[in-house]
Amino acid sequence: MTNTTEITPDMTMEQILAIAPAAQRALFQRYHVGGCSSCGFQPTDTLAQVCKDHNILDVKEVLKTIHHAQDADTRLNVDVQTVKAWLDKGEDFSFIDVRTPQELAIAHIKQAEPLDYDAPDKYMSLPKDRRIVFSCHTGVRSLDVAAYFAGHGFTQVHSMRGGIEAWSLEVDPSVPRY
Repeated sequence: MTNTTEITPDMTMEQILAIAPAAQRALFQRYHVGGCSSCGFQPTDTLAQVCKDHNILDVKEVLKTIHHAQDADTRLNVDVQTVKAWLDKGEDFSFIDVRTPQELAIAHIKQAEPLDYDAPDKYMSLPKDRRIVFSCHTGVRSLDVAAYFAGHGFTQVHSMRGGIEAWSLEVDPSVPRY
């Protein structure tokens, strides 16, 4: 993991999520923990308590799952300067904005294609080795989408770290912030 802080079973979920945001998705995907009210946890619950409450006996395995998920998320992220360089070089890749139409009306990156939510086959039929960069407002939703595509065998998917917010701050200040 890129963060040097060690995650331990006695840490609260709030502390863990601050260190490893991928833990939320990883716990839900692997253990169905944290995705809804019936399987949720409180930020003040320790990881040990969450495991006990959900009958997960192997806490060490849960820690490994969290570390692996965070490492995977780190590999999926790409910074805005890299995306800008790819665009400037005319590199061939799909740049897809996953924000809502309402958000797109506020601000957009002209080179980014809005995700067509009515045509999922359009994206799932792309070559598995095609470079795809997903963007959103802050990089959270696009990371979820990139992880989804990676889980479906796509090998060069990325989430633009910081989303359009970072793009506005670091690349093009004429893009409105919201």
